[in-house]
Amino acid sequence: MSLRERAEAAEAPPAADWPAPAAPGTGHTPTDPADELPDIEYTGAIADVDQVPVHVAWARVMADVQSVGKGDLHDPARTGGRGPKYNYRGVDRVLNAVGPALRRHGAMVIPVRTEPSYRDITTSGGAKMRECTVTVTYEIWGPKGDKMPAQSCGEAFDSGDKSTTKACTVAYRNLLITALSIPTRDPRLDAEASSHERGAAPAPKPADYRDEIADPRTSLGRLKQMSGELQQHNLLGALVTNEMGEPEQLGAMYARVVRQRRSEAGE
Repeated sequence: MSLRERAEAAEAPPAADWPAPAAPGTGHTPTDPADELPDIEYTGAIADVDQVPVHVAWARVMADVQSVGKGDLHDPARTGGRGPKYNYRGVDRVLNAVGPALRRHGAMVIPVRTEPSYRDITTSGGAKMRECTVTVTYEIWGPKGDKMPAQSCGEAFDSGDKSTTKACTVAYRNLLITALSIPTRDPRLDAEASSHERGAAPAPKPADYRDEIADPRTSLGRLKQMSGELQQHNLLGALVTNEMGEPEQLGAMYARVVRQRRSEAGE
């Protein structure tokens, strides 16, 4: 009996507790065939974990998890969304393959630091979304109690309060796929693209440029770069309140400050 079969036999509830099967036709049937989740089995006797260093235990996990296919389907048309249809490796599929191997070899992956950043965005369809980009630091522990560090990033959108959870989940999935070098063994190069398209970036405001021009910490190199941006956004004629509290066109303020800064620098 495989490790998975033993675990299922030990954890399965009595038959009376199982929910009734769903009626035919009510489940999700993707247009492309999906791999079934229990597609990896680990054979061999279950015994005490060998007390090996963490890198050896991790290598044994790699040996057990030979591949994880892109058996999940993203189809925006089924939910009324937009974007391409593609197959991908979801976190449940990856954990289903990696989890038994981690337990088999006494390895643990523990998140110890999470560094998120957020911004509000508008999709091309006009929907308001919250974007979370997160960097997660992990410690991978071996059966002897030694550890090695690892780090991964994730990004996700959500219209509610789930962007952080989604981003952390993506980071963990990416860590396992990358650190264990898990291939798909699929010749097709399906792009795991986002289902949301970013809208156009908001135009810069004259007040933002005014503050940057007036800031003595702004380098001459940045001021030189700013000249092209002011022309590109047609802001040279924008009227702003300068650092002296007087109205002045942004282009005139820019030229005056640049002359002053170059004079101070001896140019």
